[in-house]
Amino acid sequence: MCMDEVVAGNRVVWERASAKHVREYDELLEEARGEGRLFARERELLAPVLAKEPVVVHFQSGHGLDDVALVKAGAKSVVGVDYSSVAAGAAQRRATELGVACRYVVAEVPGVPVQDASVDLVYTGKGALIWMRDIDAWARDAARLLRPGGHLFVYDAHPAVPLWTWDEDEPRIRPDRSYFADSHINDTFPGNGAREWQWNLGQIVTAITKAGLHLQALEEYAEPFWRPQDDTNAAAWSGQLPNSYALLAQKPL
Repeated sequence: MCMDEVVAGNRVVWERASAKHVREYDELLEEARGEGRLFARERELLAPVLAKEPVVVHFQSGHGLDDVALVKAGAKSVVGVDYSSVAAGAAQRRATELGVACRYVVAEVPGVPVQDASVDLVYTGKGALIWMRDIDAWARDAARLLRPGGHLFVYDAHPAVPLWTWDEDEPRIRPDRSYFADSHINDTFPGNGAREWQWNLGQIVTAITKAGLHLQALEEYAEPFWRPQDDTNAAAWSGQLPNSYALLAQKPL
């Protein structure tokens, strides 16, 4: 699949940002030896799915620490898909060193090179949907991969997050952003300079249901899934505003 100019530009930005996974290889390896990156609520929502030893595909797999954690929590295997060859290469090296059943492919989503109806769980999030220029095609690709009874799970930044400033005294809305905009240019690390597509909750849920999946859970949280590695403590993260969400949907039997 040929990438358009915007997606190709985003890939360049993400390849550059993914070099962090190489620079911090040893630290990430040690973290992967522990419990990994799954949040407590993710583990709770996914517990019934992981108890059945699912075959998993992870859209936008990044550093791969979630994949190691999924295997440790019960997944039979994980295929990570990322369009950064730097991220996929570092993740594969870690998985091989740890001896876990994770493998990685470099590909764009949608268009994942995995057989139809061969997967029990499609896992994604933590900065994933912002790279999707077509949310309906994304949902259809997830549904295509799932076996009947399989699940889609998303744990991602809340669609309102682009509106929040990082001011520390009180929460504020950026005057240059809109909840209903099509996209915006990222001006913070790690995606600085990339165009991020915006999908509100209504659009995300509608895309999933149009793809034939049944919504089982939709939860919103005040805590962001990611904070910068410095002393930034934005007032928007103090508990008053939504910063992340989880979604679980199932393909009918």
